[in-house]
Amino acid sequence: MSSEDKNDIIHMDIPHGRVIIKLRPDLAPKAAERIRTLAAEGFYDNVPFHRVIPGFMAQGGDPTGTGMHGSKLPDLPAEFTNKAKFERGTIGMARTSDPNSANSQFFIMFEPSPHLDGQYTIVGEVIEGMENVDKIKHASGMSGMVKDPDRISRMRPAVGEKS
Repeated sequence: MSSEDKNDIIHMDIPHGRVIIKLRPDLAPKAAERIRTLAAEGFYDNVPFHRVIPGFMAQGGDPTGTGMHGSKLPDLPAEFTNKAKFERGTIGMARTSDPNSANSQFFIMFEPSPHLDGQYTIVGEVIEGMENVDKIKHASGMSGMVKDPDRISRMRPAVGEKS
């Protein structure tokens, strides 16, 4: 794999094993750069998957674990597309009701969710380790909020790492 290819690959280690993410700067250049930057800084290390709904998605990226916060960087503009769909393994940027409020939170789809297509920014996709994502501790209630959630142990760009 060339270093140019590795620039869009993120290694995310969770309690169940490694998840390899391919960012999609062709769809969402600002969001892909944000994930890459925060991962390189170690921002996502020890951050919980605070909202996990079986058959839907696992959401993380808020260091407080409440789903109400993000990084200190400014929010991002929406980068919606019709060139990709929310399928199993798709990674989207979480946001408030304001389409231009994505920051650091992201979600990984367990199943296709066409109702999200064109409504949320698609920033990447899981290319290896989806079986590990499937094992993330999920919520028991409808809110999806997880008590004592699984955490990202380490998340870094592949550039500079040994394969």
